[in-house]
Amino acid sequence: MNNFEDKKEKVAVYIDGSNFYNYLQDKEINFPRGTKFNFKDFIDYLVGDRECVSRRYYTGVFRNIDGTPKSEKLVKGQQKFFTNIEKDGFIVKRGRIMPVKGVYKEKGTDVKIAVDLVIGAVDEYYDTAILVSSDTDLIPAIKYIKYRRKKLEYVGFAHAPSLGIQKYAYLSMLLLPKDIEKFKEKTLFSN
Repeated sequence: MNNFEDKKEKVAVYIDGSNFYNYLQDKEINFPRGTKFNFKDFIDYLVGDRECVSRRYYTGVFRNIDGTPKSEKLVKGQQKFFTNIEKDGFIVKRGRIMPVKGVYKEKGTDVKIAVDLVIGAVDEYYDTAILVSSDTDLIPAIKYIKYRRKKLEYVGFAHAPSLGIQKYAYLSMLLLPKDIEKFKEKTLFSN
């Protein structure tokens, strides 16, 4: 065998955290609030026997701007989550959460995902990008990485697939509730 035959496919994983979380809360999935999702095992499942060169998690960051106990609890909970996911080898890419006409919206994360997808393709960082997001704003970046002859695997939810992303993906994986069930963190206490 020569060196080319021994080379493992390099995979980078990009998770749109807010997008993923919102789909978990859909009634079709009904992932219980407060239940932990095992992202490490989820990534291992998606990557398989290929080489994972990067695990990235993108989300807006809560700030305690009103000084309420609820805001303080949200900030502390998110910081604890970041610490745990970073221990599992993830790079956390932080966006902002800002009020827009009285409703809090995440800002900046899809731009960060798009830029990282493109830079990864240009720099030959990965052979395949796994995108866990159904945000169609990412389609221009997806088209570009396809142009660069990189593969994109789309991971979405069966009850609400992104047909736009599927159109450009090399492979699509649509998650069912039974798939999500595999990655629920087991707790020591039950009600």
